[in-house]
Amino acid sequence: MILSQIVAVSKNGVIGKNNTLPWHLPEDLKFFREKTKGKILIMGRKTFESLPHPLKGRYHMVVSRSAPQRPVTTTAETPVEFFTSFEAAVAKAKKISVPSGTWPEEVFVAGGTELFRMSFPIIDRIYLTKIHHDVDGDIYYPDLDFSQLNLADQSDRQEPFPYSFLLYTRPS
Repeated sequence: MILSQIVAVSKNGVIGKNNTLPWHLPEDLKFFREKTKGKILIMGRKTFESLPHPLKGRYHMVVSRSAPQRPVTTTAETPVEFFTSFEAAVAKAKKISVPSGTWPEEVFVAGGTELFRMSFPIIDRIYLTKIHHDVDGDIYYPDLDFSQLNLADQSDRQEPFPYSFLLYTRPS
């Protein structure tokens, strides 16, 4: 299994405001959709509840100490399963991802802050969209030691505002 984080972060570390994205960046939404389509997503309950509905064609593993705040619809194509710990979600992801399972090898941690912090020691990759300006928000990406990772790829954009797609990998 390859464990990856996928996140967009402003210059001042913001990843959300009032449980929503504090910016509108269509290319980043497209990037997220393309990278995660057909894959397993591990996320916290608040991140899951920020979605308008479960994302089609993805296996949602929701880590929470409490029950969901809204009814959850699950299908064979778009399963949703709740776990009481990050470790339990990772263990299940290992069982059902390739080669022994039916889901692809790459599994994504999609937020929030605490899951990003908890997963950092064991992640293999971070797909980070870096917004090159400060943004008002109330949810922050944790302060992590990126010196443990290699910058493997960078693609800079200017529209609708400056940002970059960055890929960090853990050295072998």
